[in-house]
Amino acid sequence: MVELFAFIRRRDGLSVEGFRDHWHDVHGPLIRDTPELARHIVGYTQHPRHREDALSGSEGVDGVAVQRFNSIDDFLGFISEPAYAELIAPDERRFIDTASIEFVITDEPTVVIGPRAGGGR
Repeated sequence: MVELFAFIRRRDGLSVEGFRDHWHDVHGPLIRDTPELARHIVGYTQHPRHREDALSGSEGVDGVAVQRFNSIDDFLGFISEPAYAELIAPDERRFIDTASIEFVITDEPTVVIGPRAGGGR
C-alpha cells in the first residue's frame, strides 16, 4: 500500500467556500464516479484546513488530499488513464493553484501511537 499526500492551495480569486464546495461536491465525485479512475484507488480523503490562522499550519495551504493505492503501479495507472487527462487535470485547474501543489508518496506508515503501535514497519 502506498499513500499520496498532496498539499493544495486554492486558485487565485477563489473564495475558501468556493474552493471547498468545488473540491467536495465536484472534484471528489468526479474521481469516485469515473470507473476507469476509481478502480485504481483504494481510498481518497479530503482534509480541508481547519481555520485560516497560523495555528492551522503553513500559510496558504487550503487542504490535504490523501489517496491510497495498492501499489505505485496503481498510482501510475490512475494518472495514465485518458480520463485523468480529459477530466481530472482540467478540473484541478478550475479550483487549485496547480503550480504550487506539493506532494509525497509514502510507504506503509510506522505507527508510533495507536492500535498498531510497536508493530514495526
